[in-house]
Amino acid sequence: MTGFRPRARRWPTGPAALVLAAALALTALPTAARASPDPDPLARYHGQRLTWRSCATGPDDELGKELERAGARCTRVTVPLDHARPEGRTLGIALSRIPATDPGHRIGSLLLNGGGPGGQTLGDPPWVREAMGPAARFDVIGVDPRFVGRSSPLDCGWPTGSAFRGAGTDRAGFDRMTELARDLARRCRTAAGDLLPYATTRDTARDMDVVRAALGERRISYLGYSYGSYLGEVYATMFPGRTDRVVLDGVIAPDRYGPRLLRHAGPANRHALEGWASWTALRDGTYRLGRTRAAVLATVDRIGAAAARRPLRLGGHRVDEHTVPVILLNGLSQDNATAYGDFAEGVRDLARAARGEPVAPSPWLAGVLDFTLTGAESAYGSAQTAILCGDAAAPRDPEVYWRDIRRVRAEDPRFGPVTQNINACAFWDPPRERPVTVRGDLPALLVNATGDPRTDYEGARLVRDAWPSSRLVTLRGADQHAVFGVHGDDCVDSAVNAYLVTGRLPARDLTCEARPR
Repeated sequence: MTGFRPRARRWPTGPAALVLAAALALTALPTAARASPDPDPLARYHGQRLTWRSCATGPDDELGKELERAGARCTRVTVPLDHARPEGRTLGIALSRIPATDPGHRIGSLLLNGGGPGGQTLGDPPWVREAMGPAARFDVIGVDPRFVGRSSPLDCGWPTGSAFRGAGTDRAGFDRMTELARDLARRCRTAAGDLLPYATTRDTARDMDVVRAALGERRISYLGYSYGSYLGEVYATMFPGRTDRVVLDGVIAPDRYGPRLLRHAGPANRHALEGWASWTALRDGTYRLGRTRAAVLATVDRIGAAAARRPLRLGGHRVDEHTVPVILLNGLSQDNATAYGDFAEGVRDLARAARGEPVAPSPWLAGVLDFTLTGAESAYGSAQTAILCGDAAAPRDPEVYWRDIRRVRAEDPRFGPVTQNINACAFWDPPRERPVTVRGDLPALLVNATGDPRTDYEGARLVRDAWPSSRLVTLRGADQHAVFGVHGDDCVDSAVNAYLVTGRLPARDLTCEARPR
């Protein structure tokens, strides 16, 4: 979700998956296609024939080789840049597919979206197929959405992978971040101004329907995580009657989606940080961050204070007051010992740097710093921000953000200055279309952990209340973002798979208890 380095769940991510993506360049339809009248203006796209090929684009394509080992094949679907002008420029949408294991009992196609926005999904079918077990009666389809990964990627040439930063401790720091936001928006207008109006969830949903038709499906099933839940809500609204099974995991309430998506994330992240601090305190012999939760949190605060006085040096990076809260947020999404340990090692490195010691950052921290402080993942941040800004307008007056930061700082000094901060959307051109008013009901299966620090549980409850035909599977007692096939909870995984196999929702909402840490 927004502004964070994609954490590998069980599939490869990152810049390696962008290799040779330029091959999926913008093209134009032949003149003859423009002259051909048809009652369906998208008939050429809906009826296109797909050729499934090897997913590997070359000997160094690790993502392609991973997909090959799992039995996947890949193709590309052509879609119009502007669906209102189908005779104009086109985009290539990259797909991967693992066929149903039992063709005789095949149910249909299950399309995936792993979140972001801006996250690749092409590499997801292998781990999703593994999680499905007996539900593997679907063709599992990974789709890199428009402008993402191998689907005509959009890259503004940013010096960072994220538009989000902490505001700092004073007005001077906030003003610096305002100028950063202004510069990132300017870079996108310069590098991709002709594409930005079409970087929207509405257009991604339109592409999904072209994919559905090109696959030969009357209806598609859908599994969407995090931002993918909002995409699913929009698709089901724009194309009613074209969905079969729908699973939304890490649910975003439509009214909370937009350029300021983090505004409601503070309480869940405070809770998750406290849970991690308690876990880390029990392992003080390993991490040396404090023997109690309070002591560990005090170490975190000393790091922030030191970075505000003078940037910390870690390897070749300088970590300042604007970066520390982003690092903390990046450490809080997965509730398991491996993720907690990675985060604890990173905080230990920061604590050493705060004491003036020379530090070579641990692998996890090095990845976050490269993501945040270099242009290695510029394409990720560019696409993510373009979609958020293209979907809904943000307040344009910096004073709006500064007032919100001052309002929450006393209650939430660690996260408030980043969850309420200004970003590039304040300087974006107005959206081409109004946001979708999401439909009033959908018989979908919703999944959320009570302590989810990305898509908070209240959002899932709001969607459940708005959709009386839906059912909510709750993982209680976990600070976990994305549950099905990710967290390893048998209760949740069984409920999702039973729905996928039968198409029948549970008779009532279901609560699963998380395993103790």
